[in-house]
Amino acid sequence: MLRSLFSAFLMYSRIPVPKTEWKEENRRYALGFFPLVGTVTGGLLLLWRFVCDRLEIGQLLFAGGAVLIPIIVTGGIHLDGFCDVSDARAACADRERSLEIMKDPHIGSFAVISLCVYLIIQTALFTQVDSMKTAAVIAAGYVVSRGLSAVSAVTFRSAKKDGSLQSFVRPAHRNITLAMDIASAAAGIAVQTVLLPVQGAAAALAALLVMAYHRYSSYRRFGGITGDLCGWFLQLCEIWILAAAVFSERITEVMK
Repeated sequence: MLRSLFSAFLMYSRIPVPKTEWKEENRRYALGFFPLVGTVTGGLLLLWRFVCDRLEIGQLLFAGGAVLIPIIVTGGIHLDGFCDVSDARAACADRERSLEIMKDPHIGSFAVISLCVYLIIQTALFTQVDSMKTAAVIAAGYVVSRGLSAVSAVTFRSAKKDGSLQSFVRPAHRNITLAMDIASAAAGIAVQTVLLPVQGAAAALAALLVMAYHRYSSYRRFGGITGDLCGWFLQLCEIWILAAAVFSERITEVMK
């Protein structure tokens, strides 16, 4: 279990942990520990919100830091998948060609455009997050997104028989891994709804709807999921959780 924990952090984060030998038995429960990377990311977001409150740092600087935190923690691995899928989707090619585009290490113009739009929207939304409770709802969303991403990796049909995702899915103890990820996602949603019922429920609904779209879109366009598609889903899930929390808070305030 401990080696699986280290394998998860070595693959999906830049957090220093003891190096583990790259063999299947050391990755048996790695996807089950994937949401813990979100716990660290969410904790750093709350710490940054606390520092900004104490030092009276403005919202724009807070937003910039909030956008950078997940990139620093993960090394941008999920944004890389987001960019690859953006290029493949924009190409409007058949399934085989789309999968080839995602394997191409070069970045295309559509990926650059999509990434810029994504980061601009994410920064703008974070400028509206001015309370610790709202930040906590979003922080819990990092656990939810990774829990759901891992659930999709274990349960959805794969588009390929090889690749980085399969190196974690194939050796996984599916029942235990699935139970760990569902429990993590459920715990994240519970935290969100207990802290702020309206914002938490809106964020949870957004995450589940994005997951449903992830399955539909991946099956229709690519014949299944890949590691890049799971990264694309995770990024969409996180920004929709953020948007749902922000807009539900504003709507609640207007209706008072």
